Amino acid sequence: MTRVLIRRGVSRRHFLKSAVALAVAHSAVGRAQNAAMGLKGSGTRAYVGTYSDAVGAGSNGEGIYLFEMDASTGELSHRRLAAKTPSPSWIAIHPSKKYLYAVNEISDYHGSSGSVSAFAIDEASGDLTALNVVSSEGAGPCYMSIDVSGKYAFVANYGAGSIAVLPILDGGSLGVATDIHRDSGHLGGTRASDAPPGSFAVSGHDGPHAHMIAPDPQGRFVLATDLGQDRIYAYRFDRGTGKLSPAEGAPFAALPSGDGPRHFAFHPNGHWLYAIQEEASTVVFFHYDPDGGTLATQQTVSALPSGFAGTSFASEILVSPDGRFLYAANRLHDTIAVFSIGADGRLKQIANPSTMGDYPGQCRIDPGGNFLFACNRHSDSISCFRIHRETGLLTFTGKYTAAGSPGSITFLS
Repeated sequence: MTRVLIRRGVSRRHFLKSAVALAVAHSAVGRAQNAAMGLKGSGTRAYVGTYSDAVGAGSNGEGIYLFEMDASTGELSHRRLAAKTPSPSWIAIHPSKKYLYAVNEISDYHGSSGSVSAFAIDEASGDLTALNVVSSEGAGPCYMSIDVSGKYAFVANYGAGSIAVLPILDGGSLGVATDIHRDSGHLGGTRASDAPPGSFAVSGHDGPHAHMIAPDPQGRFVLATDLGQDRIYAYRFDRGTGKLSPAEGAPFAALPSGDGPRHFAFHPNGHWLYAIQEEASTVVFFHYDPDGGTLATQQTVSALPSGFAGTSFASEILVSPDGRFLYAANRLHDTIAVFSIGADGRLKQIANPSTMGDYPGQCRIDPGGNFLFACNRHSDSISCFRIHRETGLLTFTGKYTAAGSPGSITFLS
Protein backbone atom coordinates (compact mmCIF):
# COMPACT_ATOMS: atom_id res chain seq x y z
CA MET A 1 0.00 0.00 0.00
CA THR A 2 1.15 3.56 -0.53
CA ARG A 3 1.58 4.18 3.18
CA VAL A 4 5.27 3.41 2.68
CA LEU A 5 6.03 7.11 3.13
CA ILE A 6 4.44 7.20 6.53
CA ARG A 7 4.78 3.99 8.40
CA ARG A 8 7.75 2.19 6.97
CA GLY A 9 8.87 -1.00 8.59
CA VAL A 10 6.00 -2.10 10.84
CA SER A 11 6.03 -5.40 8.98
CA ARG A 12 9.80 -5.42 8.51
CA ARG A 13 10.95 -4.96 12.07
CA HIS A 14 11.86 -8.57 12.59
CA PHE A 15 15.09 -8.26 14.46
CA LEU A 16 13.73 -8.46 18.00
CA LYS A 17 15.26 -11.56 19.49
CA SER A 18 14.41 -11.27 23.17
CA ALA A 19 13.41 -8.86 25.89
CA VAL A 20 17.09 -8.32 26.55
CA ALA A 21 17.47 -6.73 23.12
CA LEU A 22 14.68 -4.30 23.92
CA ALA A 23 16.57 -2.18 26.44
CA VAL A 24 19.94 -1.69 28.06
CA ALA A 25 20.81 0.38 31.07
CA HIS A 26 23.81 2.67 31.12
CA SER A 27 26.55 1.77 33.53
CA ALA A 28 29.13 3.78 35.48
CA VAL A 29 30.76 4.64 32.13
CA GLY A 30 27.71 6.77 31.21
CA ARG A 31 27.81 8.50 34.59
CA ALA A 32 31.51 9.24 34.12
CA GLN A 33 30.70 10.80 30.76
CA ASN A 34 28.10 12.94 32.45
CA ALA A 35 30.61 14.11 35.02
CA ALA A 36 33.12 14.94 32.29
CA MET A 37 30.49 17.00 30.50
CA GLY A 38 29.47 18.77 33.65
CA LEU A 39 25.90 17.45 33.59
CA LYS A 40 24.49 17.53 37.10
CA GLY A 41 20.83 16.90 36.41
CA SER A 42 19.86 20.57 36.28
CA GLY A 43 18.18 22.30 33.35
CA THR A 44 16.03 20.59 30.76
CA ARG A 45 16.66 17.14 29.36
CA ALA A 46 15.31 15.96 26.03
CA TYR A 47 14.69 12.30 25.17
CA VAL A 48 14.36 11.38 21.50
CA GLY A 49 12.77 8.16 20.29
CA THR A 50 13.81 6.87 16.86
CA TYR A 51 12.93 4.31 14.23
CA SER A 52 15.44 1.46 13.83
CA ASP A 53 15.56 -0.90 10.86
CA ALA A 54 17.27 -1.18 7.48
CA VAL A 55 19.65 1.71 6.76
CA GLY A 56 18.25 4.08 4.15
CA ALA A 57 14.63 3.13 4.75
CA GLY A 58 13.81 5.97 7.12
CA SER A 59 14.74 3.80 10.10
CA ASN A 60 18.30 4.74 11.00
CA GLY A 61 18.05 5.15 14.77
CA GLU A 62 19.28 2.83 17.50
CA GLY A 63 16.91 3.59 20.34
CA ILE A 64 16.31 6.44 22.79
CA TYR A 65 18.80 9.32 22.85
CA LEU A 66 19.40 11.80 25.65
CA PHE A 67 20.23 15.48 25.12
CA GLU A 68 20.55 18.61 27.24
CA MET A 69 18.56 21.65 26.05
CA ASP A 70 19.90 25.18 26.37
CA ALA A 71 16.93 27.19 27.64
CA SER A 72 18.19 30.40 26.06
CA THR A 73 18.95 29.13 22.54
CA GLY A 74 17.05 25.86 22.24
CA GLU A 75 20.22 24.03 21.25
CA LEU A 76 20.31 20.30 22.01
CA SER A 77 23.74 19.02 23.04
CA HIS A 78 25.64 16.21 24.78
CA ARG A 79 23.94 13.54 22.74
CA ARG A 80 24.26 9.95 23.84
CA LEU A 81 22.32 6.72 23.49
CA ALA A 82 20.34 6.26 26.70
CA ALA A 83 18.71 2.94 25.77
CA LYS A 84 19.13 0.63 22.81
CA THR A 85 15.65 -0.65 22.02
CA PRO A 86 13.90 -1.35 18.69
CA SER A 87 11.91 1.49 17.12
CA PRO A 88 10.85 3.45 20.21
CA SER A 89 8.86 5.73 17.92
CA TRP A 90 6.82 7.33 20.71
CA ILE A 91 7.91 8.00 24.28
CA ALA A 92 6.15 9.38 27.34
CA ILE A 93 7.32 10.40 30.80
CA HIS A 94 5.45 9.49 33.99
CA PRO A 95 3.94 12.42 35.98
CA SER A 96 6.34 11.63 38.83
CA LYS A 97 9.27 12.18 36.40
CA LYS A 98 10.77 8.93 37.68
CA TYR A 99 9.87 6.69 34.73
CA LEU A 100 9.94 6.76 30.95
CA TYR A 101 7.85 4.54 28.67
CA ALA A 102 8.32 3.79 24.98
CA VAL A 103 6.29 1.91 22.42
CA ASN A 104 8.34 -0.45 20.29
CA GLU A 105 6.76 -0.10 16.86
CA ILE A 106 7.31 -3.68 15.79
CA SER A 107 5.07 -6.62 14.95
CA ASP A 108 6.87 -9.74 16.13
CA TYR A 109 7.02 -9.49 19.91
CA HIS A 110 6.03 -12.94 21.23
CA GLY A 111 4.26 -13.66 17.97
CA SER A 112 2.58 -10.84 16.07
CA SER A 113 2.39 -8.04 18.63
CA GLY A 114 4.28 -4.86 19.36
CA SER A 115 5.64 -4.07 22.80
CA VAL A 116 6.04 -1.33 25.38
CA SER A 117 9.24 -0.82 27.36
CA ALA A 118 9.49 0.72 30.84
CA PHE A 119 12.57 2.51 32.20
CA ALA A 120 13.57 4.15 35.47
CA ILE A 121 15.11 7.63 35.09
CA ASP A 122 18.19 8.40 37.16
CA GLU A 123 17.49 11.80 38.70
CA ALA A 124 21.12 12.91 38.71
CA SER A 125 22.32 11.70 35.32
CA GLY A 126 19.20 11.11 33.24
CA ASP A 127 20.34 7.56 32.57
CA LEU A 128 17.66 4.98 31.80
CA THR A 129 17.51 1.62 33.57
CA ALA A 130 15.35 -1.04 31.94
CA LEU A 131 12.48 -2.23 34.15
CA ASN A 132 10.45 -4.57 31.95
CA VAL A 133 8.80 -5.11 28.57
CA VAL A 134 5.19 -6.12 27.96
CA SER A 135 3.02 -6.77 24.94
CA SER A 136 1.19 -3.75 23.50
CA GLU A 137 -1.60 -6.20 22.59
CA GLY A 138 -1.40 -5.43 18.90
CA ALA A 139 1.02 -4.98 16.01
CA GLY A 140 2.68 -1.68 15.27
CA PRO A 141 2.06 0.44 18.39
CA CYS A 142 2.52 4.09 17.39
CA TYR A 143 1.31 6.20 20.32
CA MET A 144 1.00 6.10 24.09
CA SER A 145 -0.05 8.42 26.89
CA ILE A 146 -0.23 8.27 30.68
CA ASP A 147 -3.33 8.56 32.87
CA VAL A 148 -3.40 11.76 34.94
CA SER A 149 -3.13 9.65 38.10
CA GLY A 150 0.01 7.94 36.81
CA LYS A 151 -1.55 4.51 37.36
CA TYR A 152 -2.18 3.49 33.73
CA ALA A 153 -0.65 3.79 30.26
CA PHE A 154 -2.80 3.89 27.13
CA VAL A 155 -1.47 2.45 23.86
CA ALA A 156 -2.68 2.73 20.25
CA ASN A 157 -1.68 -0.12 17.93
CA TYR A 158 -1.77 1.12 14.35
CA GLY A 159 -1.13 -2.20 12.65
CA ALA A 160 -3.70 -4.13 14.67
CA GLY A 161 -6.25 -1.32 14.90
CA SER A 162 -6.50 -1.87 18.65
CA ILE A 163 -6.09 0.11 21.86
CA ALA A 164 -4.95 -1.22 25.22
CA VAL A 165 -4.79 -0.13 28.86
CA LEU A 166 -1.62 -1.15 30.72
CA PRO A 167 -1.40 -0.82 34.53
CA ILE A 168 1.65 0.92 35.96
CA LEU A 169 2.82 -1.05 38.97
CA ASP A 170 4.68 0.04 42.07
CA GLY A 171 8.26 0.76 41.05
CA GLY A 172 7.24 1.83 37.53
CA SER A 173 7.02 -1.55 35.79
CA LEU A 174 4.12 -2.28 33.47
CA GLY A 175 1.56 -5.01 34.04
CA VAL A 176 -0.54 -7.11 31.70
CA ALA A 177 -3.29 -5.16 29.93
CA THR A 178 -6.46 -4.57 31.93
CA ASP A 179 -8.47 -3.84 28.77
CA ILE A 180 -8.19 -4.19 25.00
CA HIS A 181 -10.54 -2.76 22.36
CA ARG A 182 -10.74 -3.19 18.60
CA ASP A 183 -13.67 -1.67 16.77
CA SER A 184 -14.63 -3.02 13.36
CA GLY A 185 -17.52 -2.99 10.90
CA HIS A 186 -16.92 0.42 9.35
CA LEU A 187 -14.22 1.77 7.03
CA GLY A 188 -13.85 5.13 5.33
CA GLY A 189 -13.29 5.61 1.62
CA THR A 190 -9.93 5.18 -0.07
CA ARG A 191 -9.77 8.84 -1.11
CA ALA A 192 -10.13 11.69 1.33
CA SER A 193 -13.31 13.74 1.00
CA ASP A 194 -11.49 16.99 1.79
CA ALA A 195 -8.12 16.35 0.13
CA PRO A 196 -6.45 19.11 -1.92
CA PRO A 197 -6.94 19.05 -5.71
CA GLY A 198 -4.79 16.40 -7.37
CA SER A 199 -4.00 14.60 -4.12
CA PHE A 200 -2.95 10.95 -4.21
CA ALA A 201 -2.80 10.71 -0.42
CA VAL A 202 -3.94 7.13 0.10
CA SER A 203 -3.18 5.71 3.52
CA GLY A 204 -4.78 3.28 5.92
CA HIS A 205 -8.38 2.64 4.92
CA ASP A 206 -7.78 -1.06 4.39
CA GLY A 207 -8.86 -1.76 7.98
CA PRO A 208 -9.10 -0.19 11.46
CA HIS A 209 -5.94 1.70 12.42
CA ALA A 210 -5.78 3.19 15.91
CA HIS A 211 -3.46 6.18 15.74
CA MET A 212 -3.69 8.05 19.03
CA ILE A 213 -5.14 7.52 22.48
CA ALA A 214 -5.10 10.00 25.37
CA PRO A 215 -7.18 10.97 28.41
CA ASP A 216 -9.09 14.23 28.54
CA PRO A 217 -7.76 16.91 30.93
CA GLN A 218 -9.94 15.66 33.80
CA GLY A 219 -9.06 12.02 33.24
CA ARG A 220 -12.71 10.92 33.19
CA PHE A 221 -12.77 9.98 29.51
CA VAL A 222 -10.22 8.56 27.09
CA LEU A 223 -10.33 9.54 23.42
CA ALA A 224 -8.85 7.49 20.57
CA THR A 225 -8.56 8.18 16.85
CA ASP A 226 -9.02 5.46 14.25
CA LEU A 227 -7.63 6.57 10.90
CA GLY A 228 -9.16 3.71 8.93
CA GLN A 229 -12.62 4.25 10.35
CA ASP A 230 -12.51 8.07 10.21
CA ARG A 231 -13.68 8.24 13.81
CA ILE A 232 -12.65 9.65 17.17
CA TYR A 233 -13.88 7.27 19.86
CA ALA A 234 -14.76 8.36 23.39
CA TYR A 235 -14.60 5.97 26.35
CA ARG A 236 -15.48 6.47 29.98
CA PHE A 237 -12.51 5.33 32.06
CA ASP A 238 -12.84 3.41 35.32
CA ARG A 239 -9.63 4.02 37.21
CA GLY A 240 -10.51 1.35 39.77
CA THR A 241 -10.64 -1.48 37.24
CA GLY A 242 -8.62 -0.06 34.35
CA LYS A 243 -11.57 -0.65 32.01
CA LEU A 244 -12.92 1.45 29.15
CA SER A 245 -16.60 1.65 28.23
CA PRO A 246 -18.14 3.57 25.30
CA ALA A 247 -19.35 7.04 26.23
CA GLU A 248 -23.09 6.92 26.81
CA GLY A 249 -24.13 9.98 24.80
CA ALA A 250 -22.11 9.49 21.61
CA PRO A 251 -19.45 6.74 21.50
CA PHE A 252 -17.65 8.38 18.58
CA ALA A 253 -17.43 11.48 16.40
CA ALA A 254 -17.36 10.83 12.66
CA LEU A 255 -14.97 12.63 10.31
CA PRO A 256 -15.52 12.91 6.53
CA SER A 257 -14.91 9.65 4.70
CA GLY A 258 -11.27 8.99 3.89
CA ASP A 259 -9.90 12.05 5.70
CA GLY A 260 -8.03 9.91 8.25
CA PRO A 261 -8.00 11.42 11.79
CA ARG A 262 -4.50 11.08 13.20
CA HIS A 263 -3.80 13.20 16.30
CA PHE A 264 -5.71 15.67 18.45
CA ALA A 265 -4.89 18.37 20.99
CA PHE A 266 -6.94 19.91 23.78
CA HIS A 267 -7.05 23.63 24.38
CA PRO A 268 -6.01 24.65 27.93
CA ASN A 269 -9.65 25.48 28.69
CA GLY A 270 -10.54 21.78 28.36
CA HIS A 271 -13.62 22.56 26.23
CA TRP A 272 -12.06 22.86 22.77
CA LEU A 273 -10.40 20.02 20.88
CA TYR A 274 -8.54 20.18 17.57
CA ALA A 275 -7.97 17.11 15.38
CA ILE A 276 -5.65 16.79 12.39
CA GLN A 277 -6.55 14.53 9.45
CA GLU A 278 -3.64 12.77 7.78
CA GLU A 279 -4.97 12.29 4.25
CA ALA A 280 -7.08 15.42 3.94
CA SER A 281 -4.48 17.66 5.63
CA THR A 282 -7.26 19.42 7.54
CA VAL A 283 -7.74 20.61 11.10
CA VAL A 284 -11.19 20.21 12.64
CA PHE A 285 -12.26 22.25 15.65
CA PHE A 286 -14.69 20.59 18.08
CA HIS A 287 -16.55 21.69 21.17
CA TYR A 288 -15.86 19.05 23.83
CA ASP A 289 -18.30 18.20 26.62
CA PRO A 290 -16.21 17.07 29.62
CA ASP A 291 -19.30 15.70 31.36
CA GLY A 292 -20.32 13.34 28.55
CA GLY A 293 -17.15 12.96 26.49
CA THR A 294 -18.94 14.11 23.31
CA LEU A 295 -17.59 16.18 20.41
CA ALA A 296 -19.47 18.70 18.26
CA THR A 297 -17.88 19.92 15.01
CA GLN A 298 -17.46 23.70 14.70
CA GLN A 299 -14.98 24.38 11.88
CA THR A 300 -12.76 22.68 9.30
CA VAL A 301 -9.68 24.39 7.81
CA SER A 302 -6.78 23.26 5.64
CA ALA A 303 -3.31 22.87 7.17
CA LEU A 304 -1.84 23.72 3.75
CA PRO A 305 -1.49 27.18 2.17
CA SER A 306 -4.25 28.60 0.01
CA GLY A 307 -4.06 27.30 -3.55
CA PHE A 308 -2.03 24.19 -2.72
CA ALA A 309 -2.55 21.27 -5.09
CA GLY A 310 -1.03 17.80 -4.94
CA THR A 311 -0.18 15.29 -2.23
CA SER A 312 0.73 15.92 1.39
CA PHE A 313 0.22 14.03 4.63
CA ALA A 314 -0.54 15.96 7.82
CA SER A 315 1.10 14.60 10.95
CA GLU A 316 1.13 16.55 14.21
CA ILE A 317 -0.96 19.15 16.02
CA LEU A 318 -0.05 21.32 19.02
CA VAL A 319 -1.72 24.12 20.99
CA SER A 320 0.54 26.74 22.58
CA PRO A 321 0.60 26.72 26.40
CA ASP A 322 -1.22 30.06 26.51
CA GLY A 323 -3.96 28.75 24.20
CA ARG A 324 -3.54 31.53 21.63
CA PHE A 325 -1.96 29.60 18.76
CA LEU A 326 -2.09 26.20 17.06
CA TYR A 327 0.61 24.46 15.04
CA ALA A 328 0.06 21.69 12.46
CA ALA A 329 2.81 19.79 10.65
CA ASN A 330 2.66 18.74 6.99
CA ARG A 331 4.78 15.95 5.48
CA LEU A 332 5.87 16.15 1.81
CA HIS A 333 4.96 19.83 1.88
CA ASP A 334 7.34 19.87 4.89
CA THR A 335 5.88 22.89 6.66
CA ILE A 336 4.30 23.86 9.96
CA ALA A 337 1.02 25.70 9.61
CA VAL A 338 0.58 28.43 12.21
CA PHE A 339 -2.94 29.40 13.28
CA SER A 340 -4.27 32.02 15.63
CA ILE A 341 -7.07 30.84 17.93
CA GLY A 342 -9.94 33.29 18.26
CA ALA A 343 -11.96 34.07 21.36
CA ASP A 344 -14.56 31.59 20.08
CA GLY A 345 -11.95 28.88 19.41
CA ARG A 346 -12.03 29.25 15.64
CA LEU A 347 -8.82 29.13 13.62
CA LYS A 348 -7.16 31.49 11.17
CA GLN A 349 -3.97 30.47 9.35
CA ILE A 350 -1.29 33.15 9.60
CA ALA A 351 1.87 31.42 8.33
CA ASN A 352 3.23 28.18 6.87
CA PRO A 353 7.03 28.10 7.33
CA SER A 354 9.33 25.29 6.22
CA THR A 355 10.40 22.69 8.78
CA MET A 356 13.91 22.92 7.33
CA GLY A 357 13.86 19.15 7.01
CA ASP A 358 12.26 16.21 5.25
CA TYR A 359 9.05 14.50 6.41
CA PRO A 360 8.28 16.01 9.83
CA GLY A 361 6.41 13.66 12.12
CA GLN A 362 6.05 14.57 15.76
CA CYS A 363 6.66 18.15 16.92
CA ARG A 364 6.90 19.32 20.51
CA ILE A 365 7.02 22.64 22.39
CA ASP A 366 9.60 22.85 25.18
CA PRO A 367 8.42 23.25 28.82
CA GLY A 368 9.14 26.97 28.77
CA GLY A 369 6.96 27.52 25.71
CA ASN A 370 9.79 29.27 23.83
CA PHE A 371 10.83 26.72 21.22
CA LEU A 372 9.19 24.27 18.85
CA PHE A 373 11.12 21.18 17.74
CA ALA A 374 10.27 19.24 14.56
CA CYS A 375 11.38 15.61 14.14
CA ASN A 376 12.31 15.29 10.45
CA ARG A 377 12.37 11.56 9.94
CA HIS A 378 13.71 11.31 6.41
CA SER A 379 16.49 13.87 6.85
CA ASP A 380 17.68 12.40 10.17
CA SER A 381 17.43 15.70 12.01
CA ILE A 382 15.50 17.72 14.55
CA SER A 383 15.05 21.40 13.68
CA CYS A 384 14.48 24.09 16.29
CA PHE A 385 12.27 27.19 15.99
CA ARG A 386 11.87 30.11 18.34
CA ILE A 387 8.24 30.89 19.13
CA HIS A 388 7.35 34.58 19.17
CA ARG A 389 4.98 34.66 22.11
CA GLU A 390 2.95 37.69 20.98
CA THR A 391 2.46 36.69 17.35
CA GLY A 392 2.82 32.89 17.48
CA LEU A 393 5.15 33.00 14.50
CA LEU A 394 8.16 30.69 14.20
CA THR A 395 11.75 31.64 13.40
CA PHE A 396 14.29 28.96 12.59
CA THR A 397 17.14 29.24 15.09
CA GLY A 398 19.67 27.71 12.72
CA LYS A 399 20.02 24.81 15.13
CA TYR A 400 19.87 21.30 13.68
CA THR A 401 20.28 18.22 15.85
CA ALA A 402 21.42 15.00 14.21
CA ALA A 403 19.25 12.00 15.07
CA GLY A 404 18.71 8.91 12.96
CA SER A 405 15.05 8.77 11.88
CA PRO A 406 13.62 10.69 14.86
CA GLY A 407 10.08 9.72 15.76
CA SER A 408 9.37 11.76 18.88
CA ILE A 409 10.93 14.12 21.39
CA THR A 410 9.85 14.79 24.95
CA PHE A 411 11.27 16.93 27.74
CA LEU A 412 12.07 16.49 31.42
CA SER A 413 12.81 19.57 33.50
